[in-house]
Amino acid sequence: MKAPRIPTILLFLLGVCSAMAADALRVAVAKTPLSLPFYVAESQNYFAAEGVAVKLTDVIGGHRTLQQVFAGEADLATSSEAVVMFNSFKRNDFAVLATFVSSDDDVKIIARKDLDLTRPEQLAGMRFATVVGAASHYYLDTWLLFHGVDTKSVKVVNMQPEAMSAALNKGEVDAVAIWEPHPFMIVNAVPGARLLPNTRTYVLTFNLVGQKTMIRQREDEMVRLLRALDRAQSFIKAEPKKAQAILRTRLGLDQAFVDWIWPHYTFRLALDQWLLSALESQARWARREGYVTDGRSINYLDFIESATLRKVRPDLVGIVK
Repeated sequence: MKAPRIPTILLFLLGVCSAMAADALRVAVAKTPLSLPFYVAESQNYFAAEGVAVKLTDVIGGHRTLQQVFAGEADLATSSEAVVMFNSFKRNDFAVLATFVSSDDDVKIIARKDLDLTRPEQLAGMRFATVVGAASHYYLDTWLLFHGVDTKSVKVVNMQPEAMSAALNKGEVDAVAIWEPHPFMIVNAVPGARLLPNTRTYVLTFNLVGQKTMIRQREDEMVRLLRALDRAQSFIKAEPKKAQAILRTRLGLDQAFVDWIWPHYTFRLALDQWLLSALESQARWARREGYVTDGRSINYLDFIESATLRKVRPDLVGIVK
């Protein structure tokens, strides 16, 4: 008995789908509420509606997502501007396509319950765990300086986010500086752990980053992806409850967590002059504090790819290039 023939049109469609899957844009997405526009675009099928195949991969930390891009394991990454700054001293083959969210309270400092902190000078000698070379590292330093504490007077322990809760609970460190959702989980997991006051000295941005060659070779897909993200931003603004439900499902956390973080996030697609200022300011800090040994002054315009967003929403580009 002969096998049934598959209609030619079905073969064609199967071929198209296979090609799209093979060529899907691989986006390493930091597993954080900051990545919500990507979660929304995927769940609402905005990527497909804009005609671009996208494969999202969850990664813990923007410092790791960008490394996946450099290793050829991803085409794009979601990452803070601090990670962009630190890597700019190592290479110049990557660029920011757009900022898609900002927050003045995403990174937090959580201390052990038994610390009796009533005066800034008591911070000297403390052991702070953070991810060195990331946004949490920058915030920790600005937080200490705000309180008049010499950053050299504390011990900074380079630690990955997933290890911090246990380290704080065991007393291996006195406090941790890290981004959400880890502060929420640490406060709930470590008895008596408490947040130290936010100084509002740092506004974190999360950005879409990729290698320059890839961006230019696949420009049409970049445009379509940004259109999908723009639609996601509109959805978050118009349907906050539905967006929150998507966030809860994606991160496996409850409404108490969403209520904890939601007021401090501004979801907006943009390329603002402020991003350049932040990169330049952080680069000066990194050189001054000896976190980078390269004394060059870097032109961060070379790390901004504004042409793509201009094709989507020129009104959202405030950087003159």
